[in-house]
Amino acid sequence: MATPADKTKEAKAGFTFRKFKDGDQEWPSFQSRIFTADETDKCPTYVHKTPPCQASCPSGEDIRGWLNIVRGIEKPAKDKTMQEYAFRRLTEANPFPSMMGRVCPAPCQTGCNRNVVEDYVGINAVEQYIGDTALANKYSFKAAEQASGKKVAIIGGGPAGLAAAYQLRRKGHAVTLFDDHDELGGMAKYGVPGYRLPRESLDGEINRIIDMGVEVKLKTRVGVNVAIQDLEKNFDAILFAIGCKSGRALPVPGADAPNCITGVAFLEAFNQGRLKAVSGRVVVIGGGDTSIDVVSVARRLGYIKEMAETERPEYIVMGQTAHDVAVTAKKDGADVMLISRQPVEKMNAAKHEIEDARREGVVIHGSLQPVKVILDDKGRAKALRVVELDFTGDKAVEKPGTERDLEADLIVSAIGQMGDFRGMEDFNNGKGLINADKFYQVPGKPGYFVCGDIIRPHLLTTVIGQGSIAADSIDHYLKKQDMGKRPKVDVHHFNLLAKLNEVGLTPQAFEPQGPENEIPTYRGRWGTSEQGKSVGGFAIHNYEDRADAEVCQSSELFLGHFAYTPRHIRTEMVPDADEVLGHFKERMLGLDEKQTVDEAKRCMSCGMCFECDNCVIYCPQIAVKRTPKAESTMGRYVYTDYDLCIGCHICADVCPTGYIKMGMGDH
Repeated sequence: MATPADKTKEAKAGFTFRKFKDGDQEWPSFQSRIFTADETDKCPTYVHKTPPCQASCPSGEDIRGWLNIVRGIEKPAKDKTMQEYAFRRLTEANPFPSMMGRVCPAPCQTGCNRNVVEDYVGINAVEQYIGDTALANKYSFKAAEQASGKKVAIIGGGPAGLAAAYQLRRKGHAVTLFDDHDELGGMAKYGVPGYRLPRESLDGEINRIIDMGVEVKLKTRVGVNVAIQDLEKNFDAILFAIGCKSGRALPVPGADAPNCITGVAFLEAFNQGRLKAVSGRVVVIGGGDTSIDVVSVARRLGYIKEMAETERPEYIVMGQTAHDVAVTAKKDGADVMLISRQPVEKMNAAKHEIEDARREGVVIHGSLQPVKVILDDKGRAKALRVVELDFTGDKAVEKPGTERDLEADLIVSAIGQMGDFRGMEDFNNGKGLINADKFYQVPGKPGYFVCGDIIRPHLLTTVIGQGSIAADSIDHYLKKQDMGKRPKVDVHHFNLLAKLNEVGLTPQAFEPQGPENEIPTYRGRWGTSEQGKSVGGFAIHNYEDRADAEVCQSSELFLGHFAYTPRHIRTEMVPDADEVLGHFKERMLGLDEKQTVDEAKRCMSCGMCFECDNCVIYCPQIAVKRTPKAESTMGRYVYTDYDLCIGCHICADVCPTGYIKMGMGDH
C-alpha cells in the first residue's frame, strides 16, 4: 500500500512545467503572432479578472481577496488585524464563514487553477480559520447608520433568509423574520448533524446577524398564525425563504408503510434530540449529501435489541412518542445500507463524504432501482425490492432477472425535497416549489421575492448567494429603481477605486480640457510622483477591470513560477466501523494560524498582481518599475514607463497571475 511519502514522491516526479514544448516554433494563433517581440507596438496593460474560485462560488465571495489578506499581500489598516480584515472582506458576501468552512462541498476548490500545478488551495480550511477566529474575538456586524424607513418580512429563518436579512440590514431596511421552529437555522440547524457543524459555531453566526437589529418571531407560521394579507399591509416587501423541509416519499408500491420515512424528517428528529436510536437494519435510498448524513447518523445512533413497540424510530420521527429509556439502554451497531440509482462514482454526494461513510461501516451500492416495498402481515415494511440498472446505453435500463429483496426494519427515502405550503398554497407552482425570475421576484406578484431551496434545492452556499441577490433586488424595488442588468460574472469583486479611497489615495476628479470633443490621452501611472504631477495627480494608470465579464484561466498563468507545495490538510476525526457507535465529536479540526497563512500563500492570485517582482526583474529595458511606497497599494504595485517599453512581452510571459496583457494601443 502506497504511503503518503510515496504519493508525494510520485507527484513531485511528475511536477514539471515548460512554457513552450519541443516543436512549438510556430505561434499558436494569429493573435499571438501580432504580439511578438519588438515587431509589435503593443505595450503592457494591467487587466483585473475574476479567478475561477470566485466564479465557482455560488455565494460570490471575494476568495482571492481574503486569501491575499491572510497571506499578508493586502495589508489592513493600522486599527485592524489580519484576521478581522479578512473576516470583513469575506463577509461582504457570506456571513457564515465558520459554517461554510466546515460543510460547504467547495466548488471553489474544484475550480481552483492550482489543480493544474499539484493540488487545489484549501479554501475551506482558511475560511474555517477566519470564521472561528471571528467568533473567538466576538467580531460583530453593524446595520447601516441611516434607516430607510422601509420594512421587509422574511418568511423562513434558514441560511437563505438569514443571509438576506443580513444584507438588508446593511442597506438600512428594517427586517422581521418569521419561522415556525423553536430556533432559527433551517436546514443548517435541523438537517446538518452537530458533529459536522457544531451548534455553538452556528448559533454564534446566527446571533451576530440578529444583533444587527433583526426582529424575530419564532413558532410563527405564516398562513396559519399570521395571514399573508396582514404581511402585505404591514410590510413594504415580502421574501419567501421557506426552504424544502418536506421530503419526497418513494414512488413505489408499499412506500406508505409506517416504517418508511423521509431523510428530512429523520434528520430533524435527530437534531431536535428526539431520535436516539434506530432499527437493526436500515436501508436508505438517495445518493446526495442528505442521504450520507442519514446513514452516518444511523451508524452513530445504533439500535436497541429489545425495543418497545412505541419506541420504534418511525414513531419518534413522526412525533408520536419519545425515546426515554433509549439514552441509558445498551445499544448495538445498526446494519446500514445506502443504495443509489446512480453508479457510486456518479453520486451527487461529496466524494470524501462517501469515503467517510464507508469507513464508518456503511455499505453502499449504486445502480439499484427501488421497485416495491415488501410488507409483513402487520403492514410494516420488511424488505425493499430492487433491480439492477444498466447505464451502458443512452439511458438507464433495468437488467432482467436481477431483482432482489434487501431486508429492512427501517426504510429512509432521501430522494428529494419540496416545500411545505400549508397556509401558502397559492404560491405552490405545482411541483412543491416557488417560481422566480432572474432577480428572484415572484412572477406576477409585485413586492414578493423568493430565494433558497424553495426555488430549487441546492447547496448551502447557493442559497446564501441567492439571499444576497434577492436583498439587492428588494433594495431596488423599495427605492423604485429599475432592476438593471446583473454582471456576467456575478460575484463580489476587488474594487481598485474603493481600495484607493480606503488607503487615502483617492485620485483627483478628472475633467477633459481643450477643444470641444477632444479627449487628451495620458500615459503613466497613478499618483503624485513627478510623472503623475504632469497630469495633475489623476488616476491614469493603464488598469482595466474585466472582472465582471471574464474569468482568468490557467492557460493565462506562468505556472513555472510556482514550486511544488503540498496542501496543508486539516485533521479529520472520522471514526471507523468499530468506533462510530456513539461518536458525536466534531470531525473537522481546523488549521492553526501558521498553517493557515502558509496555505493561503499557495493561492496563485489569478487575475491580480501579488507582487512577485518577475516583471520588474525580467524587463530588459527597465521599463517596468515599482510604484513608490507612498502611492502603492493592492492592484497598484507596478507601472510601465512607455517611453522605455519596446513591446517585447517578456513581462506578460513571466507574470504568474495573468495580470499583464500586451494590449496597450499605439504610442
